[in-house]
Amino acid sequence: MQKHFVLAGTTSGIGLDLANRLLAAGHKVTGLARRESQISHPDYTHIQTDLVDQSAALPKIEGSVDGYAYALGSINLRPFKALSLNDFQNELNINLLGAVRTIQHLLPNLKQAGKASIVLFSTIAVQTGMSYHASIASAKGAVEGLTRSLAAEFAPAIRVNAIAPSLTNTPLAGKLLSSPEKVEASDKRHPLGRIGQPEDISSAAEFLLSDASSWITGQILHVDGGMSAVRPL
Repeated sequence: MQKHFVLAGTTSGIGLDLANRLLAAGHKVTGLARRESQISHPDYTHIQTDLVDQSAALPKIEGSVDGYAYALGSINLRPFKALSLNDFQNELNINLLGAVRTIQHLLPNLKQAGKASIVLFSTIAVQTGMSYHASIASAKGAVEGLTRSLAAEFAPAIRVNAIAPSLTNTPLAGKLLSSPEKVEASDKRHPLGRIGQPEDISSAAEFLLSDASSWITGQILHVDGGMSAVRPL
């Protein structure tokens, strides 16, 4: 059965890969992003909008929405003493508050679907303390709290889960993976021997949006090459 999904951040990385996956599966996708779309598909509708700008009006979405994924993110790795309050606020705006305002906006559409799913994105750095991650870990920690709270509040009609990836090969991580040496070093830090690829994360998001995960809610799914759970000898 064809479903309608709304995705935030569909112009690159995980959001783009997830949109293509859902379209290939025969679903309708509405993409929300600041930039123009790379996707040309009869079942894809693209809306250029700034979801982080709280003064900007959010676009009206017609009809029911079976699932929503908020794939906006940021990487600002700096020593704590070098971070300003604005740095923390920017991380919250992008990672938490953008999700909050769009979920509130789409809630009538999600309720109209009867059974719907929301997927948010956290980071391994919430569970596993990492140097220079203070601002992003703070914001994503709030995302995990939001995930569990909304899962309780919206049950049983709407499921809410989050994915916590480790380093993934997307444009957002370009500076961290800017040379073969950096990629190799990052690969070696992961128990499974490599960094993540967009499809590793988008396939997990597709699962959480689907009926195959209909008995899963309030969970933080770690898709991180084993980084958060195991330490091989």
